[in-house]
Amino acid sequence: QVQLVESGGGLVQAGGSLRLSCGVSGSIFRLNAMGWYRQAPGNQRELVAGFTSSGSTNYADSVKGRFTISRDNDKKMVYLEMNNLKPEDTAVYYCYGVVQRTYRSTDEIYWGQGTQVTVSS
Repeated sequence: QVQLVESGGGLVQAGGSLRLSCGVSGSIFRLNAMGWYRQAPGNQRELVAGFTSSGSTNYADSVKGRFTISRDNDKKMVYLEMNNLKPEDTAVYYCYGVVQRTYRSTDEIYWGQGTQVTVSS
């Protein structure tokens, strides 16, 4: 069974930094797109940063210049370095992965359980 497990959330003051990590466990054929969404109370889930299947990156305008996404393909890990955090970054952050479980299967999206990031002013 494929699972995504996140870590690294927490409480930080405005201007501080956090690093989120997400790993994929289980047997897979290929890990394609991977990245992070977030959801604040009363808001829709939004893309924060992600890798496309071609390896390029996308960032939400609100985090450009402050957040950096990186990945380790051998370890099936993705990371989100968050600097100069603002109170409006407060949300539950969800890791996602687009996985091909076998060479015959189509892509499926999997989600982590979410990790809370709280930025105090």
